[in-house]
Amino acid sequence: MHKYDSHNRYKLIYKIVSALNVSLQIILLFIIFSLEMSWYLYLIGLFIAYFLTDFINGLVHMYMDNNDNYNSIWGPFIASFHLHHKTQMYKNANIFIIYFNESGAKFWLVPYLLVVLLFWALEINSFVLLIFIYIGILSSVAEVSHFLCHNSNSKFIKKLQKYRILLPLSHHKNHHKYDNQSYAFLNGTSDFIIDKIAKKLYRGYKNGSDEHFEKYDGSGTENRD
Repeated sequence: MHKYDSHNRYKLIYKIVSALNVSLQIILLFIIFSLEMSWYLYLIGLFIAYFLTDFINGLVHMYMDNNDNYNSIWGPFIASFHLHHKTQMYKNANIFIIYFNESGAKFWLVPYLLVVLLFWALEINSFVLLIFIYIGILSSVAEVSHFLCHNSNSKFIKKLQKYRILLPLSHHKNHHKYDNQSYAFLNGTSDFIIDKIAKKLYRGYKNGSDEHFEKYDGSGTENRD
């Protein structure tokens, strides 16, 4: 964690990943507009992609929370990811800045979006392509949904959370209060599956990654008492 905090190059890498993700998403957004299909297929594709996005990003979250491979090349990024359990409220900013910044932690999304572009070039089925594109864009929306879950008191956002368009705080609190559950963070509807997978694969992060950040005081040292 100190290595991440003490070297600006890691923060620069996050900015580069953000720029790549957002640029590719903009390209794919224009591709969506070029697809020729009925309006109801766009809507059905969105519903399917919404659940899949919640599920996929929840699985990534589950893996990262339980990943303590700090000695790998990805170690500083893993450590910085674990700090999100320490922060219950984030620094507010313009929603577009939040979207950009939060996309920086999604390293896996860059190759995913490139593969989706390849699918478009190979002219795969338009409806399948639409779902893949939706997932690529909604994966960053999920980060914003998680941010708003912690930070927003807006009545409009509360409505979106109530109807499970965004992640409700009442649902997400389970992730911080209890161990090894409620990893999904677009709207949390896939947690009934992810919780079962987590129980099979992991013993929980409160006796793992959470112990690491609790020893780190941000000054470059770790309290090992």
